Amino acid sequence: MTLVAGTLSAYRAAALERDAPLWSVFLAEEAAQSGRDPSALEALMRERIRVMRQSAARGLGNPQMSRSGLIRGGAHRMAAWMDSGASLLGPAFTRLAATALAVAEVNACMGRIVAAPTAGACGVLPAALFTVADEKGRSEEELVRAFFTAGGVGLVIEHLASLSGAEGGCQAEVGSASAMAAGGLVELMGGTPLQVDHAVAFALSNVMGLICDPVQGLVEVPCVYRNAMGAANAVVSAEIALAGVESAFTADQVIETMGRVGRRIPEEFRETARGGLASLPAPGCDSCRGACGNA
Repeated sequence: MTLVAGTLSAYRAAALERDAPLWSVFLAEEAAQSGRDPSALEALMRERIRVMRQSAARGLGNPQMSRSGLIRGGAHRMAAWMDSGASLLGPAFTRLAATALAVAEVNACMGRIVAAPTAGACGVLPAALFTVADEKGRSEEELVRAFFTAGGVGLVIEHLASLSGAEGGCQAEVGSASAMAAGGLVELMGGTPLQVDHAVAFALSNVMGLICDPVQGLVEVPCVYRNAMGAANAVVSAEIALAGVESAFTADQVIETMGRVGRRIPEEFRETARGGLASLPAPGCDSCRGACGNA
């Protein structure tokens, strides 16, 4: 049965019918659509995970300084804060936020990242999935499967709504990444397809209406920090779902609602850099020593 990126409820039904985990349904669908062998797709996923790890290591290991001066090594600073033992909720939570910042900062500095689902939201999935996998001792194979579930959720969102900030605001970019990560986390922890559905619904509900307002038109502020928020939201949503709490609405309903909300968000709040934080006076040029050209 070929599903062609339909609804999450259809994928859940397919998993139930086949008595198979959700990740395998998504993998089979991708193999059918691409004409590629599942083992080749798994190898490709491992390569993407490797690139994500490299991006995270670069951002955590060395201060990333963007040409605009808006990004100045925040992830590296957070890693030092974690190492000092000052973390508010323990090192795992700080590592979660720092990893999201690290990957997003590498993107802001024109480094190599995996746009999952977009470059602007590239820090959410690696932060959430790597941190929990490391914390819980999950294997690389389990991580690969979780990423297939996350990717499948992304395809559903693209089909029912949008993954574009220009089309649906930041809810469609960081919000979608957060929902994908929430679903992937439930898979990673052995949750059911229904719990994946609940986690996705919680994650998107929590960011409904979030606008896209990149300062100076750059994917730096507030984008980088919203990646950390998206990763934390994913973990919160997955934890709520895994604990047995059920969303009042299905993921499909929430996704479609997000799409409708996005289409009604005024244009100045959809990546045009004309509204929200982007409408404030540009940060002082002492932060970039004239590199931004506004001196």
